[in-house]
Parts: sequence; C-alpha cells; structure tokens
Amino acid sequence: MTSRFGRLFSITTFGESHGGGVGVVVDGCPAGHAFALEPIQAQLDRRRPGQSALTSPRDEKDRVEVLSGLDPDTGRTLGTSIALLVRNENQKSKDYGNLARLYRPSHADFTYEAKYGLRAVPGGGRASARETIGRVAAGALAEQLLETLAQVSIVAWVSSVADIEAPLPDESTISRELVDQNDVRCPDPAAAQRMIEAIEAARKDRDSVGGVIRCVVRNVPVGLGEPVFDKLTADLAKAMLSLPATRGFEVGEGFAATRMRGSQHNDPYSFEAGRVRAKDNRSGGIQGGISNGEPLRFAVAFKPVATIFKAQDTVTREGEAVRFEAKGRHDPCVLPRAVPMVEAMTALVLIDHVLRQRAARL
Repeated sequence: MTSRFGRLFSITTFGESHGGGVGVVVDGCPAGHAFALEPIQAQLDRRRPGQSALTSPRDEKDRVEVLSGLDPDTGRTLGTSIALLVRNENQKSKDYGNLARLYRPSHADFTYEAKYGLRAVPGGGRASARETIGRVAAGALAEQLLETLAQVSIVAWVSSVADIEAPLPDESTISRELVDQNDVRCPDPAAAQRMIEAIEAARKDRDSVGGVIRCVVRNVPVGLGEPVFDKLTADLAKAMLSLPATRGFEVGEGFAATRMRGSQHNDPYSFEAGRVRAKDNRSGGIQGGISNGEPLRFAVAFKPVATIFKAQDTVTREGEAVRFEAKGRHDPCVLPRAVPMVEAMTALVLIDHVLRQRAARL
C-alpha cells in the first residue's frame, strides 16, 4: 500500500481509525522555516468530529504532537523529516463487532479484503476519513510555506448540499472567518440555514446527503505545473479525488464549459499593472496545465456518506444474503469537515509545484 503524496514536498500518512493514533511524515520542508503549531491545530480543529450538531459525535480533541524535524532551541525546521502525530482517544471498536463477516454497502470492505486478503474491521482502517488528519496537518504546514514564499491564500467553502445551492461569493474577498460563521461552512447565511435544515432532516431520516465544495486560491505564481502529464489541473484533480467520498472535480467553468462556444469560454488577454492578465478567468487560473497568475477556481463533488442507519441489503463473506443496520457515530454529511481537507490537499499540490519551479530555475 502506498500512502505517499508529492515529489519535492512529500508526505506519508500513517495509522488506522481505531489504532493508537494517526499522523504524517513530511519530507522536503526547507530548513530554517519558522514552524508555527497554532495554524496546524486550528485546521485540525476545523476537521475534527464533535465540533457541531452536524458532525459525528465521536469525541476526539485531535491534539497534534511534533515528534521530529524541529530545532528544540529555535523551533525552526531542520530540513529533516517532520513527524506529526495525533493520538486516538475515543474509539468504540465494539460498534464494529458484527462487521467482520459482512460487507457494508458502498464501503471499501469488500475491495480492501479482495486486494489484501484481510482488512481492519473497526472504523474501516485506512479507508476511514480519520486518515485525513495527516493530510490536514501537513497541508497547514504547506500553507505556512506558501504564505512565506508567495503570499498565497487558500479558502474553500460549502457551495451546495443536496439540491440547495448557494450564490457564488466575491472570490476576491472571501475569507475563512466568513466561511466559519456557521456550522455548515457556507458563506451565504440564507443558503447555510437551508443546508443545515437539509442535513438535520437527513439525520432524522437515518440517511445522509452530499454536495459540492468550492475553492479559490489567490496570489498563485505564474508557471506552476507541467505541460503534459504533471499538469497543475491533473495534480489538483488527483489530490481532490484521493479524498474520501469525492466523486467529481472541475476547474474554472468546469462542466458548464461544455454548453458554451469557444467565443464565450475563451479568456481574452490584457496588459495591466505591468503584467499579462486573463480577463475573465474562465479557465480558473490554469491554461495548458500551467498556472497563469489568476486565482485558481475549482470545485469538488462529495457523495452522500455511505454509513446510514437505515436497514440495507448486503452479503457476508460466504455469500449469505443479510440485512445490515449500521451502529456507531457517523456524519450525515461530510462537507463541513471536508472544507479543511480540500484546503490541505490544495496547499500540498501547490507547495510541491512551487518548489519544483524554483528548482527548475536554479
């Protein structure tokens, strides 16, 4: 199993949902960076369960520990591997006691067992969204570097839940403070209230709902990405679709571009304030797989959470048809907690490409 992501700035996540802990090893972080733990913990707090009535009630504080990679006197990075750990504290493995023989609908139970010949039953092991703790921690570190090197800022928000779609905000001014004004992390208050009601209705019906997260990245340097296989578009798509429950990725106008003509979708160039600008940014900040200096604009689709509390049909390992009813603590909608996950994967892709571009210019 590979749990590694990135080339120059690379991460390796580790741990299972019901093991001793989960975390990440970061390689390639430049030496001398003034490492700050508070922004990392802040992003983990936005990701953790139990933060609101809309999320799983699993009571985990998700406090991060730094095991290596920092100078003990200055707190600066040493250029060596940085290991970050979050210990699991509130597992209830007994909730999974009846799952060893059967395959939960739309989970990775069957496919993991088919691939490896066995699987971690409690919590789904590596298939659990708890694996994303390592990504979020490493992504928050990557954001610090991006801000230092290029003043890059990343903001994601919940754009839709089920059939409720919020109007697009002003992408030049949207902030995390605005996004976090409500539990669903949608910057439009009216749409947010309807989303909250939809999620609560799904929970009451013992069901779940999905939706879309949008993201904007400002101050992106020109020239990130490669023209063929390592296009910035492709690497962002891979990063987003590696997150649990994702089902789609689009950049710029996305699938709406299929309904446009070229004359409607093309970005006219202009020359402003001493640089070339793509006037309408319908390409979402990427052309030919390479960033053009405009804000990155993309969206990620998430399916309804697979664990629901309605009885469902499934089979056992021996092929016996059974009715399965889930127990335990689960989110009725993954989107509010997935916002920092999207931001983290965005930061990891961008810092890797920033370092690759700097290396290419040496």
